[in-house]
Amino acid sequence: MTFAYVSRTGTRNRAYPFSAIVGQEEMKRALLLAAIDPTIGGILVLGDRGTGKTTAVRGLAGLLPVIRAVEGCRFNCDPDRPSGTCPDCGGGARGTARYRRIPVPVVDLPLGASEDRVVGALDLEAALVHGRKSFEPGLLASAHRGFLYIDEVNLLEDHIVDLLLDVAASGINVVEREGLSVRHDARFVLVGSGNPEEGELRPQLLDRFGISVEVGSPSDIAERIEVVRRRDAFERDPQTFMERFKRGDGRLRTRIRKAQALLPEVECPDAALTFASKLCLKLGVDGLRGELTLLRVARATAALAGRQHVEVADMVAAAPGALRHRLRRDPLDESGSTARIERALSELSEG
Repeated sequence: MTFAYVSRTGTRNRAYPFSAIVGQEEMKRALLLAAIDPTIGGILVLGDRGTGKTTAVRGLAGLLPVIRAVEGCRFNCDPDRPSGTCPDCGGGARGTARYRRIPVPVVDLPLGASEDRVVGALDLEAALVHGRKSFEPGLLASAHRGFLYIDEVNLLEDHIVDLLLDVAASGINVVEREGLSVRHDARFVLVGSGNPEEGELRPQLLDRFGISVEVGSPSDIAERIEVVRRRDAFERDPQTFMERFKRGDGRLRTRIRKAQALLPEVECPDAALTFASKLCLKLGVDGLRGELTLLRVARATAALAGRQHVEVADMVAAAPGALRHRLRRDPLDESGSTARIERALSELSEG
């Protein structure tokens, strides 16, 4: 299988194999869990430049199994879940449409993208040449049932952030302009990366991410050397390098497929839910989104491990990523979010 991602132009490009990435275990695990259960929400990866954030997201595309989409539909509609609002296929009866198999889309949203490029707009060629109004789908349509990746998400323009928030909340993209009125499904996993030193995210967007991951440059000399060696080998001979890690990516792909199949059967006992609620109360997390995310991450973790039940240990492992970006700032506590979560986990364990 070719390792690829969808670029901002919509074409597929070769990407660095996911299994070849050295270190950054928390980031890689978060991406795998989001692939298993997209309802976890988006993934936010914050850290220094050159730490493999973009490489990992694009490498993920090579691990994802193919999906079925309605033949001739530009909106990646699922033939088993018809949508009556689709401008192309109009939904139809469940399972009756002709379909094709496509890779799960992983789409780049560049910082300078216009609103029309993101949500879609009037097809000018059809309007000028043929004199008819038709809709040209945007990046949100391309990302439906897949991943929408934004590098330097903290620098995204406010009006684009507002659009993403609306669509992320409803799962539907609504376009009203130039006499056109179009609605289509747009459900995707939002993946953002950035350097926190260059600016903070708006709280409304930050809250939409299910998992927050902190990455840094490796401090181990041997690890740094291996990163450089592998990247150099990939750039010198991409095909040979990808063949070298083809089996590793294949094993990860199989694990994802098995975990996706097992996920609906995974149960969460009351003891684990009680632990999640106690932890969120102790940390002062607003609302219930923290507990819901803990539940989903822990369930995906159990499925990845091949278990049909969630353990308290799964909640403990999920806590930093699911909660670090949901904590209120405490002016009397100079420690970071991760340290506060670890301290709360320790106190709950002792109790």
